[in-house]
Amino acid sequence: MHAAQLRDHLDQIRSRGADLVAIGTGDSRYAQAFVDEERIPFLVLLDDNAAAAAAASLVSSAARAMSVRSVVGGIRAALGGQRQRRTGRRPFQMGGTFVVGPGSVVRYEHVDRDPADHAPMDDVLAALDSPAN
Repeated sequence: MHAAQLRDHLDQIRSRGADLVAIGTGDSRYAQAFVDEERIPFLVLLDDNAAAAAAASLVSSAARAMSVRSVVGGIRAALGGQRQRRTGRRPFQMGGTFVVGPGSVVRYEHVDRDPADHAPMDDVLAALDSPAN
């Protein structure tokens, strides 16, 4: 999910008793620049060795990153004011959005098909509103 969208919905997320953690692919300087530029008020962790990505079954795919859908999504994002920043150590790493807890129960997951694919915020908020299993 795009960081600005998460940042803009942070109060709604926290009002539901949840918190937010982002996991990135860059080094600590890259992460700090990301936090500063995007004004990120939540925890950002680094996944240097791709262990978190592997645990979440997130793929790394140059073909997906350069697909027509991804390129069109990137153009739309740029026209909407987003800008491409320096890539992290794994530029073809696909992302995902997960709602976890209480405990280790995964209440929602969205595995990105490509860099332009993000979980709908309404789905994330709905998962936070649903009773935990």
